[in-house]
Amino acid sequence: MALNPYDLYDVRSLLSEEERAVQDTVARFTDERVLPIIGECFDEGRFPTELIPEIAGLGLLGATLPAEYGGSELNYVSYGLICQELERGDSGLRSFASVQSSLCMYPIFAYGTEEQKKRWLPDMAAGKVIGCFGLTEPHGGSDPANMKTHAKRDGDDWVINGSKMWITNGNLADIAIVWAQTDDGIQGFVVEKDFPGFKAQVVKHKMSLRASVTSALFFDGVRVPEANRLPNVKGLKGPLGCLTQARYGITWGPIGAAIACLDEALEYSKERILFGRPVAATQSAQIKMADWARRITAAQLLSLQLGRLKDAGKMQPTQVSLAKWNNCRMAIDIAREARDLLGGAGITTEHSPIRHALNLESVITYEGTETVHQLVVGRELTGINAFGG
Repeated sequence: MALNPYDLYDVRSLLSEEERAVQDTVARFTDERVLPIIGECFDEGRFPTELIPEIAGLGLLGATLPAEYGGSELNYVSYGLICQELERGDSGLRSFASVQSSLCMYPIFAYGTEEQKKRWLPDMAAGKVIGCFGLTEPHGGSDPANMKTHAKRDGDDWVINGSKMWITNGNLADIAIVWAQTDDGIQGFVVEKDFPGFKAQVVKHKMSLRASVTSALFFDGVRVPEANRLPNVKGLKGPLGCLTQARYGITWGPIGAAIACLDEALEYSKERILFGRPVAATQSAQIKMADWARRITAAQLLSLQLGRLKDAGKMQPTQVSLAKWNNCRMAIDIAREARDLLGGAGITTEHSPIRHALNLESVITYEGTETVHQLVVGRELTGINAFGG
């Protein structure tokens, strides 16, 4: 019996019936609703906001959260499969869902009060309230401790000044989860879009994640009530905990992008005739695509085991770093090589590899660059911290 070229080790057989149903549902949505429009959205630099109600309707926002807060109570392997199938469409779609779920809904759930959870989470799960995550600053990048944005207590309020950069969903967002220095360490605040002094500005001239909204956020004396402070965490532990959640999903997403590139290269190479035979009949093409399948298979097994560890409550941040490093590198290399195999046709967005390759330049950079994750693993191995020196 022929093997599935996109699942040579039959990883799908290791999934539960519910996990397979989740994957099939999101795969169908991607095939029917995302793929027909996403190339054009990328060309136009437009995020397909018309898909938000459908994404919410499928229960993909805050999917792992309890039903009382609008969640779908799915396990983390299912959440990973959601990320994989969305990114098979486009990294921008997965980024949207990842930010909403892991970087915005998760901190409210994990660090917020019961009142905050009830106020925001159900509407966020329904796609009625969109969030963004304000941690990265223009000069900060991989060093979030070097944070300049600060919040000062003033009576019953907090006053925030500063700025954030490279913020996904910034100009879509109704609320921003903003991390700021205080006299008592770094703390998180829910900043509402209509608060005076708060402004979001779209980042233009992007060559990556064009079907995604990326923004700069500015805070000029923004007054935030104490009721909007996330009280149950202080220090970098708060935002880094959110990033571990999001990075977990990112380990799955690039698998989808790589599968999309392999799929297109396979079909194209069978149809393209050069020197009297299909490109797929050449040794060089077969060796390339076999190597892609090898790398995809390794990534699938890596993320599945990571998901099982996370669902068992045993996942460690270093394990997430290893998977993000491996899987992003796997996907960007495959996307570039698939673009090459398609020849001249590969440079247009009528085919997906160039779009995925460009998007993955952001995915391999954000939420920890490849170098950062290599050093996290190196620190685990040696017990020596090589950061900052």
